[in-house]
Parts: sequence; C-alpha cells; structure tokens
Amino acid sequence: MQSLKTAACAVPSGSAGALPVRLGTPLTPGATRVMLLGAGELGKEVIIALQRLGVEVIAVDRYANAPGHQVAHRSHVIDMTDGAALRALIEAERPHLVVPEIEAIATDTLAEIEAEQLAVVIPTARATQLTMNREGIRRLAAETLGLPTSPYAFAQSLEQMKAAIDQIGFPCVVKPVMSSSGKGQSVLKSAADIEPAWQHAMAGGRVNHGRVIVEGFIDFDYEITQLTVRAASPETGETQTYFCEPIGHLQVAGDYVESWQPQRMSPTALARSRDVAAKVTTALGGRGLFGVELFVRGDDVWFSEVSPRPHDTGLVTLATQRFSEFDLHARAILGFSVDTTLRAPGASAVIYGQLDEVGIAFEGVADALAVPESDVRLFGKPESFAKRRMGVAVATGADTDQARERAKLAASKVRPVSSR
Repeated sequence: MQSLKTAACAVPSGSAGALPVRLGTPLTPGATRVMLLGAGELGKEVIIALQRLGVEVIAVDRYANAPGHQVAHRSHVIDMTDGAALRALIEAERPHLVVPEIEAIATDTLAEIEAEQLAVVIPTARATQLTMNREGIRRLAAETLGLPTSPYAFAQSLEQMKAAIDQIGFPCVVKPVMSSSGKGQSVLKSAADIEPAWQHAMAGGRVNHGRVIVEGFIDFDYEITQLTVRAASPETGETQTYFCEPIGHLQVAGDYVESWQPQRMSPTALARSRDVAAKVTTALGGRGLFGVELFVRGDDVWFSEVSPRPHDTGLVTLATQRFSEFDLHARAILGFSVDTTLRAPGASAVIYGQLDEVGIAFEGVADALAVPESDVRLFGKPESFAKRRMGVAVATGADTDQARERAKLAASKVRPVSSR
C-alpha cells in the first residue's frame, strides 16, 4: 500500500450533517445516512459497499428504477439540476454525507448545503463544482497547479470554436464542458469536421451550457486511469493519498470498452503519473476515491481529466483488488483507512445493449461464467440502447493479456435479446 501524506481533512464538528464517530443501524434514528446523487452502475456498487458497512443509503436519479434504486434503502426521482428540488430533498432526508455520482447536479446548491453544515459534500462542494465542468478543472490543473496538459481553448459559439481550432490546429478534440463517458466528444481532422462536431457537442452535454473545450491532440502511447484515494491514515488519522496500480484502457468514440490492471509503465512514467494525481487531488481536497485520467508517451505524462468518484474503467477492480474502487470510496468517505493491494492481473470488457428497447433480457450468461476466472455484472438498467453500457465482464489471469482475452470472451457470450 503506497501513500503520500497530505493535509488532514476535517469534518465539521457539531453540525447537523457531521459524520458520526460510530456507525448506526440502518432504518433507526441512529443510522448513518448517505445520499448518492446519481444511481447508475457505479453508484449501485458504491451503495452495496456502503450497505455492507451498515450504512443507510438513499439513492437519487433522474429516472425511475435506476440500478442504484434497486438496492438502496430508499430512492427518489428528481431533476438534480433543480436547486430548489435538490435542497428540499436533502432537508427532508437529512443525510450525513451527500455523494455526487454524476455531472448534472446543481453544484451551487451543494455549496450552500455545505456552507450551512446541513451535510458533508464528498469530496467537497468546491471539488464537485470544479470537476463537473471541464473548464474549471482544466484551469486548475494547467493554470494554477502548472501540470502538463494538451493545448486548449474554450468556445461558446461555432465561430469561437473555429477561431480556437485555427489557434490549436488539426487534429484536435472537441468536448462539451459538461458531459461524461465520451458523450458529445469528437476528434477533428479537417475543417469539414467542425460544424458536425459543434452539433454533436451541443447534443451530448449533460447540461447544455453551449460551451466546449477544444484540445490539441496528444500523440500518446497509451492512456491510464490512476485511481487515487484520499483517506485516513490508520496511524495518525490524518488524510493521506493512496494509489491503486495504474489501469490501462481502450476507448472508442470517447467511451471505454476495455480496461486492464496493471498497465505496464516505466518507473519514471509511473512516478510522474502519481505526482500529477497527488497534486490535483490534494488541490481538490476532501476524502474519497478519484479517477485521474492521464496520457502517457514514453516517460512523459499529461493530465487529461479527473472524476471525484469511482471511474468506469475502474470496474476492473471488482476482480483485481482486495478492495474494489467502490469499497475504497465507501471506506474513505466514512473516515476509515484503506488498502489498495492488487490481488491479480485482470481486465474488464463492456457489454452493450445492442437493442433499443425497454426491459431487455440476456442469454448466454451461463456460457460467460464458464470462462475461467471470469465474472459478469448486469446493471439492471430499465431501458436499453444499442450503445448503452448494460453490463461488464471482468476476469483475472496470469497476466493482463490473458485476462483481456478472458474478459472479452466472457462479454461476447452475453447476448442481449428482446423480452417481447
């Protein structure tokens, strides 16, 4: 378990939202209550991890029967960008912790909740505001912390985007300032790609601010997710920074389709990656798990993005680590120590819906589970789309090459079919 000591993270004492020093029993007056804002497949796993520790969990999402709704103690459906609705729900449920799991949230309301000590926002309200918007986190990383990034510019009209591309050049990448999982992202190779990229970005943003980031294209060898945990030291109780082994991943159209752990790296590249991850997560503060995305070429490392919560590529840790990224997040936000030990090399492969239909079924699961050292997670999303992530296969092996073969084979055997 590797660590880098950082500043202590204090929980407001005496506030209504302060974390209890002991864990209560769910559904009793003394329960420890956590509210997740976003209840997709990642939130579902966090909920399960929290419930194993006896926490009462309230899951919130924009649609009914989200994966996390199916396992939480209580669930709610609201528009989380509606600050008044979000505040009313938090005031009614009185959670000790509020844990954002998606981008489309009224972050200004979370800042008010934190300032009024109604609840502890994970990792902090400021971190949530910065990371939910690519402009905030990029300016923090590049301009405040001086971390290496690709050249970039922001635009809020098609004309401004053209001017930014003239400055940065082709090839380049255009993304909405607020989106996830590659939504609204385009790689531009010529002027003919500009207008379609603008339209794609406007359609793909979680919250349509009409603003995009234009990034220069980095010719990297590979990209990684450096899972980074800010958690209590078992010796001192102060917050320290812990690292999981680096996760390599393959993306198509900005969305991850495979991940593996550990990614082979030079010692210099690994040290630089962890230095970047430590600096950005320390600047964000608070406690919990962060997914820091980095580009790597040789020994050189560039910061790309950071999520203050479990990362989709980190689904591989369900197979590889003693404690998955979801267990680590649950322990860290509750103030407990963590263990990032890698048990075995492993990989994950996405299972897509392939159908546009409500309530699909799956065949071939038995065949998938017969693949050596494999496992399958079907998320339970109520509606399928052709390219919607409906599940994932994970596997371990003697090395990541064998694990990737097994995970892809297991995923290929799961067949989404109509339930009609």
